[in-house]
Amino acid sequence: MSTTESKPEATPAFRVDASLHQALKQPATPRELGIHDSEGFVEGGLPEVVFPQKPEVQWETDRAFHNYKAWRAWKGLGAPYFKSRLMPNELRPLIAYLFTEWKCNLDCHYCWSYDNSIKGMTEPVAKASIDWLHSIGNRFLALMGGEPLLRPKYLAKVVDYAAKKDFSVYLPTNGRLMKPDVIDRLGDAGLGSVNLAIDVIDEKPGLAKALTPIKPYFEHLLKQQRKYCYQVFLNVCITRTNMDDVRQLTELARDRDIGIDYHIVESPLIDSPHFKHLGENSTFLTEADYPKVEELVDWIVQKQKEGYKVVNQRERLLQMKDFMHGKMEPWGCRAGKNTLIIRTDGTLAPCFPMYSATMDWGTVGKPKFDPNQLKEMKKECELHCFSTLNHIVSYVYNNGRVIKWILRQAQNGFTTAVGTVE
Repeated sequence: MSTTESKPEATPAFRVDASLHQALKQPATPRELGIHDSEGFVEGGLPEVVFPQKPEVQWETDRAFHNYKAWRAWKGLGAPYFKSRLMPNELRPLIAYLFTEWKCNLDCHYCWSYDNSIKGMTEPVAKASIDWLHSIGNRFLALMGGEPLLRPKYLAKVVDYAAKKDFSVYLPTNGRLMKPDVIDRLGDAGLGSVNLAIDVIDEKPGLAKALTPIKPYFEHLLKQQRKYCYQVFLNVCITRTNMDDVRQLTELARDRDIGIDYHIVESPLIDSPHFKHLGENSTFLTEADYPKVEELVDWIVQKQKEGYKVVNQRERLLQMKDFMHGKMEPWGCRAGKNTLIIRTDGTLAPCFPMYSATMDWGTVGKPKFDPNQLKEMKKECELHCFSTLNHIVSYVYNNGRVIKWILRQAQNGFTTAVGTVE
């Protein structure tokens, strides 16, 4: 998103300063070629998945069901969080993003996080990644793309292997490939949550992630929530052309009793030559759109106050206004410390806006995150980045907020999650 020009076609190729950009895009070294090329091929694939492996009824009572959810949440995020506080100088990712794909089946014009020329992650690299993450205390694994469901049988293996190692597995998807059989196989394998990315009710130019084409899959996904104990929430990107749809999707989430989170459209943080829509782009915001976005943000905040299951912190929602005007303040990003990404070839980076960077941050099993380099980098990149999940990790990395939230859930009997961490 350009914050200085009113015409979408004026969008710059990158949004950090030139000196940082040059450092991030330095020529690749042999180590950066990936763990299966630099030092010999990683051996060993993933086990075959048995289906079905879960009984038709897993929890005889509501109490047993809620106990399971609470215990899984504790293992996935609670225990790793408190352990990370005891080891502040170690790499302890609370959330790890495993890019099993960098290809996508859709072409949303604002999205620069896919390249259909890149091969997907191999089974040996996926297994080595999960094993390494387990060894450093991570238990929350986000399967990223592109579109992770391009290879559903492969993905079921990844989910099954990770779930058996006590990971809570999180799947973002546009839903187009989320057929009922795929949902059942992933649920049976141990999927923990589904982040369903929908920007509009019906497709619009440049906005392909629509509800109507996937409506039958969406209904099946919701129907099977209790059977497999996964959580569903919507993810919506606010763009120039979908603000009415954002309101409709917010009401839909309320009606179906599911969560919803919001992002605001951004152009690439660093140069991404594979991105095809950097020029004239109908989804990028212009200054003329800012009042409409501000009104929408205020409307979302009000809905959150009324009890809608909005995942974003209220403070972060309001910061969308500052972000549009180029007035972001440092927000304490913990990428490279408590979050990280693993690219399809097994190389590491602190966050997904840095996927296209060639700086050497190491590979699976051999991280090379330099705290001083990250600290200096974030002085600049934090001012231009609106990463929703990285902000959530930064915001909740606070004992007082976490304990307060846990006590709220205890008052509710650890049944349905009450509010977000504020």
